[in-house]
Amino acid sequence: MADHAAREHSAGILPFRMLGADLEVYLGHMGGPYWSRKDAAAWSVIKGGLEAGETPLRAALREFREETGIAAPSVDYRLLGEFTQPSRKIVTVFVAQIDDLPVALCGNTFDIEWPPRSGHLQSFPEIDRGGWFGLEVARSKLLRGLVPVIDALAFLRPAQGPRDIPPH
Repeated sequence: MADHAAREHSAGILPFRMLGADLEVYLGHMGGPYWSRKDAAAWSVIKGGLEAGETPLRAALREFREETGIAAPSVDYRLLGEFTQPSRKIVTVFVAQIDDLPVALCGNTFDIEWPPRSGHLQSFPEIDRGGWFGLEVARSKLLRGLVPVIDALAFLRPAQGPRDIPPH
């Protein structure tokens, strides 16, 4: 069994906002031709890999900027938890109340040969758009391995609202 330190580790930010009594989370839609026509199980927490010596929060803030093209707002980020993905990758997720983020994003791109075996490289965004979703809808939109992130947020949400989630 692989040691915790030897496994791939990512970190991300799950922004949330309150609309009246309703809690919404902000997710990023996976970019590229494979995901372009998919909606269910095609969205993600905006996250990415840790660099050597980087803390999870620093990585999450960097990845948010890289993948969205927007600097993560200067707010209080709180640890939601660590989540093991089906690939055994560990994802550390932070939450923060951020009331306004755009749908249109302009972050990092990646190059792949597209169409396959065509000899042509095309660039695609890592995250092609963002969106706000209530918790039930977010569960259906998220990649299956990330659904426990929504469950953890819903579980920790006290009656007064998620801004009272204790810091870690």
